[in-house]
Amino acid sequence: MSLETATNLVKTKQEVQLVEGQFTCSEASFVINELINGKINFHKLQRLSLCEGDENADTRYATNRIAELENEKSVAKSYIDKARKEGYDVFIDGVLEIRFVKK
Repeated sequence: MSLETATNLVKTKQEVQLVEGQFTCSEASFVINELINGKINFHKLQRLSLCEGDENADTRYATNRIAELENEKSVAKSYIDKARKEGYDVFIDGVLEIRFVKK
């Protein structure tokens, strides 16, 4: 591969380190809830947008995803409660992988 070709390549995958580190249980709970709540709010807005002008719009995906995320939030709370009871801190490693997908 020539140098010119190599410098013109488009990066089609990227990773973003959203969160990494050791947290107290309270801090971990806050971070996890904020991340999940952000995603829940995204789906709520998406669902609302679909319904604008079409009250019969198919919002099943957004509704199901919200329920899944609410469940994950509950699971995370239980997990952190266990860590708190047993005297542990919580290590969070949250990598966001972004890549191109052909339409």
